[in-house]
Amino acid sequence: MPEEPTKRLIVVGDRVLVAPAEGEERTTVGLYLPATALEGRQVQGGRIIATGPGTPMGEPAALDDEPWKIRSAEVKYLPVQAHVGDYALFFRKAAVEITFEDKSYLVVPQAAILVLVREGAGPG
Repeated sequence: MPEEPTKRLIVVGDRVLVAPAEGEERTTVGLYLPATALEGRQVQGGRIIATGPGTPMGEPAALDDEPWKIRSAEVKYLPVQAHVGDYALFFRKAAVEITFEDKSYLVVPQAAILVLVREGAGPG
């Protein structure tokens, strides 16, 4: 019997895939969320599962008067700041909820992320 091909989610652009945390007053990473943020579900947190490659950047030579001089067909990206394993606090309104293989995830654009908590890292 042939094996069924495995499926995986591929995050595109400057988006991140988040496993949402349950709404609590104090997150497991130590962030305190005030009642005003929780009441209207303005912000939400979760662990980043995957990230997209980033924002595609245009070829600088494309701005020249001679576009035929462009040699590279390879797309370059400005990478996302978030890393897999980070805890992200983000604007809930910007997130899109999806279900994949019976698990709920949120797809969040990098611009909606307010802060990241990264284990064992210095500032920045």
